Amino acid sequence: MTAVQLARRATQELLERTGLDGAEVSEVAFGQVIPSVLAPNVAREVSLLPQLPRTIPAVTVNRACASAGQALSYAADQISLGHADVVLAGGTESLSDIPILHSRRMSQILVDASKAKTLGQRLGIFSKVRPRDLVPVSPAIAEPSTGESMGQSAEKMAKENGITRLAQDRYALMSHERAAAATASGRFAEEIAPWFGGPGMDQVVTADNLIRGDTSLEALGQLKPVFDRRYGSVTAGNSSPLTDGAAVVLVMEEQKARALGYRPLVAVRSYAVAAVDPGWQLLMGPAYAVPKALDRAGLAWKDLGLVEIHEAFASQVLSNVEAWGSKAWAEKLGRSAPVGEVDWARANVHGGSIAIGHPFGATGARLATTLANEMVKRDVQFGLISICAQGGMGFAMVLERA
Repeated sequence: MTAVQLARRATQELLERTGLDGAEVSEVAFGQVIPSVLAPNVAREVSLLPQLPRTIPAVTVNRACASAGQALSYAADQISLGHADVVLAGGTESLSDIPILHSRRMSQILVDASKAKTLGQRLGIFSKVRPRDLVPVSPAIAEPSTGESMGQSAEKMAKENGITRLAQDRYALMSHERAAAATASGRFAEEIAPWFGGPGMDQVVTADNLIRGDTSLEALGQLKPVFDRRYGSVTAGNSSPLTDGAAVVLVMEEQKARALGYRPLVAVRSYAVAAVDPGWQLLMGPAYAVPKALDRAGLAWKDLGLVEIHEAFASQVLSNVEAWGSKAWAEKLGRSAPVGEVDWARANVHGGSIAIGHPFGATGARLATTLANEMVKRDVQFGLISICAQGGMGFAMVLERA
């Protein structure tokens, strides 16, 4: 399915479950990392759902893996500025339906052929085509500035920070076990829009299909390293699988929400972004973004009741966790003390991206949804989202019970 179809399905379910009158929506904001050339502004395609007036403006944003988080922060900003009072904010990605491109040379040949005035000119231009020109080019999950893939960067982080293979596999196992338990208990049912597929629309998907509740430390240990086959420790088992998905949240100005009869789950207290040199430790952005978001919220790590950390790779999670608790990192940040120690009884309590999957543009909204619902269930006042992203970026957001 396309990213547009996934995004529209999630939004339809949100509108149905909340009973929101589409006429109340001020704007739609969605994140997407690998857009289709046929529908580059996926948010606008969402805003054209039958349940919504066609006059609602829409914007698609791209902050790599933090794109849905960026859409959410954009919604909060628009509301704070008084430019909107109801925003549908989310993200979508279909990594099984990515655009396949031609080489630059083939693209130029096609452009030249389109300008040809005669059949002879056109045939002459096409005679320049060589077999290598027909090799398709797919988007790479790599840094344009360094040519290094995300996995290679995760491998580098594991080595430089002393993150062992065993520690990574143990973390991955915890993610799968927690996600499997949450699925079995029905905890995720309230957050998932059933998908109806197949020729007769009778193939129903009601749960994430990448969670391996039956895996073990032994099974994970048998997997071979992918990015450094000889000395590496990053495997398919301790990395997030690439998948398709969409997620959307309803963001309202508080008085507007209460006037419409809604009881808000949480409020956006603060957010922050940061960036590091992509040639260094690519996925360490959260080590800088999280303390910045906490400072803006006027909070300390100890004030957080729940934390959701995007699990791109186990080595990335454990590297950032190590940094938050490190005195040496505190000095780098110009702080007198470490940010704080992660308590895994309060962090990623239902697993994360390693088990559930990582549709790039959607993950931020999924994290926000799970965190908000869990904050209500546990009566937690403050929660935090942390996301690493391509380009050496980090994103963090503090949520507060409304």
